[in-house]
Amino acid sequence: MNRKITIGAAITLAFMFSTVTFITTWIYSTKSFNSTVFNIRERETMYAKIKEVDDLVRQQYYHPIDEDVLGENLVRGYVQGIQDPYATYLTAEQYAETQSDFAGRMVDIGIVCSQSSDGYIRIDQVYEDSPAALSELAAGDLIVKIDELNVTAENYEGATDALKGEPGTTVTLLVRRDSVDKSYTITRRKVEVPTVSSRMIGDAGYLRITEFNDATPDQFGKALNELLSGGAKSLVFDVRNNPGGTIDSVGKILDILLPEGPIVSATYRGSTEPQVLLTSDANEVDLPMAVLINGRSASDAELFAQALKDYSKAKAVGMTSYGKGSMQEVHKLSDGSALVFTVALYNPPGSPNFEGVGVKPDYEVRMPAELEKEFENLDENSDPQLKKALEVVAGLIKDLAPVEEAAPDPTPAPSFESSSEAGTEADEEEPEPEAEEEPEPEAEEEPEPEAEEETDAA
Repeated sequence: MNRKITIGAAITLAFMFSTVTFITTWIYSTKSFNSTVFNIRERETMYAKIKEVDDLVRQQYYHPIDEDVLGENLVRGYVQGIQDPYATYLTAEQYAETQSDFAGRMVDIGIVCSQSSDGYIRIDQVYEDSPAALSELAAGDLIVKIDELNVTAENYEGATDALKGEPGTTVTLLVRRDSVDKSYTITRRKVEVPTVSSRMIGDAGYLRITEFNDATPDQFGKALNELLSGGAKSLVFDVRNNPGGTIDSVGKILDILLPEGPIVSATYRGSTEPQVLLTSDANEVDLPMAVLINGRSASDAELFAQALKDYSKAKAVGMTSYGKGSMQEVHKLSDGSALVFTVALYNPPGSPNFEGVGVKPDYEVRMPAELEKEFENLDENSDPQLKKALEVVAGLIKDLAPVEEAAPDPTPAPSFESSSEAGTEADEEEPEPEAEEEPEPEAEEEPEPEAEEETDAA
């Protein structure tokens, strides 16, 4: 039996519903308003305190104040106060240098260097087609003087900065090789930083990626094509000691390797649903893969390894990675300086964010401390982690190899029709000639041929 609702009851229900909705909205709005007012009051209190300190110091401080230094340190103090371990303040000069790093290009002579035990600048690597390479500088050389600056342990940082400059300018170096000093005058220019190196190890293609910047995807694509053209049957990627870089660059590389699907998503402040940032198309590289990681594989290097794992494209070998799954943005300020701070947590394609956790290897292989010190000089014969990765991809190749069909046995397969089949096989033997026996009159009748029965049975 259907009950009818009177108009008065309907109006009452509608009023009650509206009232509940209004109260809920009012409570939420009040909380939001109170929070906003509280934040405004907090900021007013903070600004008032800064003004009080500033007034007091300017009235009584004895020494003159450098306004530029004061302003920069105020900003640095603010950045430090938000307690973001990855936040930093960049001067205009530092910002310009950071942009060059992201682009994968720099203006200098084209070397990787470190401090020698004597405090000199030791050349560890010379980039191909760089001013240093054209001047025939080599790894192991020591730079003991730059223009009029003698290099010492105390001024090492400033000395390395002196190698940089504007394109087209020159720098004079005094270089020591085998205890013999020689002077070189080198012209600075833009140099593309090589971030990908590759070679064949047996039938495995080995690619080491030292960082991810705007130049890395092109370098990676070129190296990968050379390995595939050279007959690589598997791939080993090495992102050990890789601090990361830009998400766009690692996304372009993963797009080459992965099938169609998401590459990375980000969870921003106040959002409950991750936002997909990059996706891969249907083209992929279908070869057995392994990726090498360690405790200094961070950020985009971790995303690279975890994305390959999520799509079951590669096995990870080494040690648990650093655990940086947060995304920072660089915001340029009006005076040319910039702020860097965390804006989101990013997520691999199919697994949780790894902030503070890291990427776990499928095969944990420790690197002895004595070998860690010689990391740059290790190869497939002395590097235990690389050895294991090569073993892993070799096993994957073996697992994928097609099983060869056994050659047919020329011996007829036995039948399981019990006694009748056994009797048939016996009949195949040469029978004793029956002509020697005295045949009965019935023997003149032609017997039914038994061979046809075997053929039919077969």
